[in-house]
Amino acid sequence: MALKISDSELEILRVIWVHDGRMMFSEIVDALHAKEFEWKNNTVLTFLARLTEKKILEVQKKGRRNEYIALLTEKDYLEQETKEFVGKVYEGEVKGLIATLVENKLISNQEIEDLKEYWDKNKE
Repeated sequence: MALKISDSELEILRVIWVHDGRMMFSEIVDALHAKEFEWKNNTVLTFLARLTEKKILEVQKKGRRNEYIALLTEKDYLEQETKEFVGKVYEGEVKGLIATLVENKLISNQEIEDLKEYWDKNKE
């Protein structure tokens, strides 16, 4: 079963993932402000608490400060979300997703060439 992560929770996770999956609370707030999120500390704490309750983050005390550690990697999250999306929207048919990308010009010719090269290197 997929974990439901809100857009706001995802923004916090992205900040933590960029910093090797672990950050102190004050670092998270500073990074969010740098991305122009002007959330109050209590708002950030609420999102962090939710992520902790969902077992996506773990909290470790460092003296009087909290360090937040991601238990879910970005790679695992993307894999889970992609599988769920393709399953729900395209009934598990990846070809439908690719056709939509091509037909609606949502993928460039260069990206198609990059994918062909990737495919040739990684096919079994």
